[in-house]
Amino acid sequence: VPSFVLNELQMIADSEDELRRARGRRGLAVLETLKSLPDTVVEVIDTFSPEVESAPTTDLKLVRLAKELGAAIVTNDNNLQKIAELQGMPVLCVNELATALKPVVLPGEELTVVLQRAGKEPGQGVGYLDDGTMVVVERGRNYLGHEVKIKVTSVLQSPVGKMIFGDFKEVVRRNVVKVEGGDPFDDDFGSPRRRSGQKA
Repeated sequence: VPSFVLNELQMIADSEDELRRARGRRGLAVLETLKSLPDTVVEVIDTFSPEVESAPTTDLKLVRLAKELGAAIVTNDNNLQKIAELQGMPVLCVNELATALKPVVLPGEELTVVLQRAGKEPGQGVGYLDDGTMVVVERGRNYLGHEVKIKVTSVLQSPVGKMIFGDFKEVVRRNVVKVEGGDPFDDDFGSPRRRSGQKA
């Protein structure tokens, strides 16, 4: 693992943005899990050639380092994948692999997800499955911070991953995560009455 990757991961884990911070900490936790696996050696590389050191971005540093080592790149970053492919590097896209291995989610099925932020459209809440799949929930805006059950209405597949759309059904667990901005654990949060400052 290149030290510049660890440094960037630590910066993300220390981010003020809650979602970025959670992803950074999860990345560090995954690294610790890899280190604990039997017959697995995780080595941190901290000495690089001038060509790698001079690269302006982490993505380009990775591509140059992989080329020097004769290694392939494994990534879930679509931009890094494109850069590596343009450089003629062998790339395994984790998103494509995960998509091929994921169980099919069909409209009409039910699943649970923790709503972590508001969606782009009024009334929507957004959460993520454990594999990173984004889930957009209609009528979920009032339940940010809660784990909810939804009914899948449609699934959108793209080269960078999958998006699931669904309708809110019920709250499964309350106050699972803290969401900044207002009182996310109030079922009326985000309603016109609360936004206008009127009392319940």
